This record gives sequence, C-alpha cells and structure tokens, in this order.
Amino acid sequence: MAAVLPALSALLISAAGPTLSLPMPLPLVAFMGGLIPREALESRANQEYRQLLSQAAAQGRLAGPGDPQLQRLQRIARRAIAQAGRYSDAAAGWNWEVNLIRSGTINAFCMPGGKIAFYSGIIDKLDLTDDEIAVIMGHEAAHALREHARERIGAAMTTNLGIGLLTEFLGIQRYRDYFALGGQLLTLKFSRDDESDADRVGLELAARSGFDPRASLRLWEKMTAAGADSSVEFLSTHPSNSSRIDALRSQLPDVLPLYEQSRPPVPP
Repeated sequence: MAAVLPALSALLISAAGPTLSLPMPLPLVAFMGGLIPREALESRANQEYRQLLSQAAAQGRLAGPGDPQLQRLQRIARRAIAQAGRYSDAAAGWNWEVNLIRSGTINAFCMPGGKIAFYSGIIDKLDLTDDEIAVIMGHEAAHALREHARERIGAAMTTNLGIGLLTEFLGIQRYRDYFALGGQLLTLKFSRDDESDADRVGLELAARSGFDPRASLRLWEKMTAAGADSSVEFLSTHPSNSSRIDALRSQLPDVLPLYEQSRPPVPP
C-alpha cells in the first residue's frame, strides 16, 4: 500500500480539480475500489434497500409474494442468479432479493449484494417481454457483480479528500463517511465505461440464462422513445442513444451462441 500512495498522490495533484477528466487507468480503478471494504458497502446497500422497501410497504406500494408480476420477475431472476458466479466469486454468498414497487416510475436497479428492485412503471409503460426484463436485470446485476459502486465511491473519496485525508481514512477513520462522499447508492451515477461494461456483461448474463439478447435492441429503442419524457428516471443514469444500440448489436455474434446453448427447449 505504501508504494502505491505516492504515485496516486501525484496523479491527484495533477488532476487539478474535483474529478479526473480522462478515464482512470484500470490498476488505479481497482485500487480505488479496494479502498472500500466489500462487507461495509453491502451492509450499507442492505440498509438503503430495507428503508426503500419499508417506505413502499407503508404506502401500500410493495408487491406481495402472490403478485403475478413479482413472481414473473423472480422466475427470471432465478435463472440469472444461477449464472452470476461466473462474474463474481462473492455472488454465491449474497442473499439475493427481488422486489416490485408499484409506481409509474420507469426504473430498476440492483444494489451491491444482489438487492434487486423493479418499479412497475418500467414493465407496464414499456410493455416489457421476459427477454427485455432479463436484459435490464442482467445490466443492473452486472453493476453489482463488477463492483462499479465500490469503484465510484472509492474514486469519490480520493478526488474529494486528497491523499492526506485518504491515508487517515485508511487508518483510524477508514469506516467513517464513505457514503457521504460517494453519495446515496440508490442515486449513484456510473461512468460511461461502467455503463458499457454493464451492457456487455449483462447481455452475456441474459444470454447464458436462456433469454434472447436481441431483445436488447428493442429495449433500448423503447427507452429512446420514452426518453422524450424528461421525467424518465432510468434514463437519468442510463442514457440511451444510437451508439449504445450499435454497440449492443456488435456484441450479438458473441452472445447468440450462448443463448442457443442455454435457451429452454421448445415444447413439442
């Protein structure tokens, strides 16, 4: 650790501002993620998730276990969770959860530790198929599996505090104020690189789970159309554009064989 800190300090000093203007080198990104204990992040995620569910339940908006739409989400999630260990050794130890919140909001997320929530608005307003739900779920799960939140909060710590306070956090105060620096996990915005990575991994995860990855193109066409409404919350952290759709299309030759191998047999 001591050998890494001087180099990181020099990089921060040369950044000349609260954020880095260029993509961070992968070793530095990994280092920043390592500043945050995984257990601390997952504990905080669970707290925020429980608070959200409690608020939804108090408002009568949390779907119960017999809700058909929730059962649909859980069926899709079981297939994706079965494949998640390919992308993270920690995933097997997560207490995965899937919940549905009755709201017109177009949004969905997966927090660290496998805490998934869908808002009914994203399913109903976009008239999502199972394949499209699986693409969204795969994308959101990929953020958790690839520990993007951990990296973002680690980056926020270093760029906001500087190296002097960072070393203090790594010592006596290392567990204090992580999340005041990084922001609430529910509203955390990922980088463009994070989004591209989640698209790639999420598409593969959906395909390995037996869902048609070509649905990603239809999904983001729907998202683009919905984006005409500036109130669409999902698009505030997941910008939709033609380049994103083109990137997904370019990945299809790699993931379609996985889908063909994994898709459920067609009944006779």
